[in-house]
Amino acid sequence: MNRPLPLAVTLVRSRVVRQAVTAVVCVAAVWLLWTAFLSVFHVSPLVGKGPMDVWNYLVSGSGAGGHRSALGGALLVTLRDAGVGLVAGLVLGAGVAVLFHLFRPVEQALMPLVMVVRAVPLVALLPVIVLLLGRGLLGVTAISAAVVFFPTLVSTAFGLRAVPAGTADLLRCHGAGRWSTLRVLLLPSALPSLLVSARISMPGAMVGGLLAEWLATGQGLGYRLQQDVSTFEYTDMWAGVSVLSLTSLLLYAAMTAVERQVLARLDPARGA
Repeated sequence: MNRPLPLAVTLVRSRVVRQAVTAVVCVAAVWLLWTAFLSVFHVSPLVGKGPMDVWNYLVSGSGAGGHRSALGGALLVTLRDAGVGLVAGLVLGAGVAVLFHLFRPVEQALMPLVMVVRAVPLVALLPVIVLLLGRGLLGVTAISAAVVFFPTLVSTAFGLRAVPAGTADLLRCHGAGRWSTLRVLLLPSALPSLLVSARISMPGAMVGGLLAEWLATGQGLGYRLQQDVSTFEYTDMWAGVSVLSLTSLLLYAAMTAVERQVLARLDPARGA
C-alpha cells in the first residue's frame, strides 16, 4: 500500500518542477527573441550568429571541445575576478553601513562624498584605479567591488534603520552595550537586506570584472570578447556572451536559493 508523501517532500518536488518549467520557458523565450532579433533587423550572417551556430560551435561541431576549453578557461578568470570583487564590495559596503549607523556624525561627514564618487562613471574612475592599484588582482578587485559597494551600502543601511528603536532600547535597558546590540539585533535584522544586495549585485560584479579585463588586465572573458571583435571571430564572441549570460543566470538562481534558505532559518514564514 502506497503511503502519502510527507508534506515537505511534496513541496520540494513541486518547487523543483516549477523551477524546471520556468527554466525551459526562459530558454525557449531567449531562443525565439534571439532568432527574431537577427531576422527583424536583417543582421548580416557574418556578424550575427544564431543559437544553432553557437550550439554547433560549442557542442556538436568540429573542434567544439577546444572551443569549450578555451572559453571555460577565460570564464574561470572572469568568475575569479567578479567573485573576489563581489565579496570585497559586500564586506566593505556592509562595514561602512554599520559604521554610519553607529556613528551618525561620520555618516553626515562622509555620505556626501560617497554620493559624489557614486555619480562618477566607473569608466572614468578606471584609469585612476589602475594607476593607483595596478593591473593585477588588486586593481580588478577594486573595480568589481566599486560596482557592488554602493548598492550594498544603501541596502544594508536601510536594513539597519528598519529595526524598531524600542527593541534596541530594551536591550540597552538589560545592560547590552553598543556592540552587543549590533551583534544580537542589528546585524541579524540587516542580513535579509544584505542578501538581497548580494543577489542584485551579482551581475554588476560580472560587468565590473569584464570591464577590468577589457580595459586593464588583458585576461579573462572580457579581453577575449574584445579580441574576437578585432579578429572577426564573431561565432566565438556570440558563444562567449551566451556562456556568460547562462553563467550569470545560474549564479543568480544559486544566490536566490541561498537567500531563501537563510531567510527560512531566520523566519520560516518569510523564507517559504
